[in-house]
Amino acid sequence: MSNQRILVLGTHNIKKGRELAELLAPFGFVLRTLADIPNAVEVEETGTTFAENAALKATVQAKHLGCWVLGEDSGLAVDALHGAPGVYSARFSGPDATDETNNAKLLSELADVPLERRNAHYICHAVLSDPSGVIQAESEDYCRGRILFEPSGISGFGYDPLFEIPEYHRTFGELGSAVKTVLSHRSRAMRAIIPTIVSLAMLGRWNTTNVASQ
Repeated sequence: MSNQRILVLGTHNIKKGRELAELLAPFGFVLRTLADIPNAVEVEETGTTFAENAALKATVQAKHLGCWVLGEDSGLAVDALHGAPGVYSARFSGPDATDETNNAKLLSELADVPLERRNAHYICHAVLSDPSGVIQAESEDYCRGRILFEPSGISGFGYDPLFEIPEYHRTFGELGSAVKTVLSHRSRAMRAIIPTIVSLAMLGRWNTTNVASQ
C-alpha cells in the first residue's frame, strides 16, 4: 500500500468520477472518489467562479484527508441567459435539484428563444492540490454547442440530453461516453492538467498519506 500513488477525485458524483477515472486510469494512480472515503468533508461551494469553487474542493479536502486531491468545478453557461446557470448549474432548480428538474427549468427559461440564439458552452476548471493544501496545477477548458427544445438521448448526465454539438447534429446524450471523452470540457481540461500530475509523480513528489488508512 505504501508504494501506491493515491489520487482522490474530489467528487461524490459517480458518473463524473467514472469520466475522470477513465481519463486518468492509464497513468498508474490508485484513484478514489469521495464516495469511497467515509470521512471526507462536504466543501461548501462559496466561490463566484468555477476556478474559486474548484480550488476550494481541492485544497480543503486535501488538507482534511492529508492526500493529493484533484478537484474540479464545471457547469453550463447559456448566452441568452447571460451565462446562467453558471456556477449554479447543479442546483439551478433549487436545493433539491435533480437533472430532470434542472433541465425542465432550463427549457422553461428558454421557451421563447429561437434555435439560433440558444448558443451555450460547458466549462470545466480543474485544480490539483498537494496534501498541505497548496495548489500545484490547474487548467480550464470549454465545449461549445447549443440547447435544443427537448431532451434527446440517455447517455451522460446533467444537461447532456439538451446540449447539442452542432457539428455532429447530436446531443451528448446521444453521442455516448466514447465521443464525449474526446470532446467534452472535462476531458479537455483533464488532458491539459494530466502532464503536470504525471510529472509531479515522476519527480517523486507523490506520497501515500493518511487517507490510505482512513
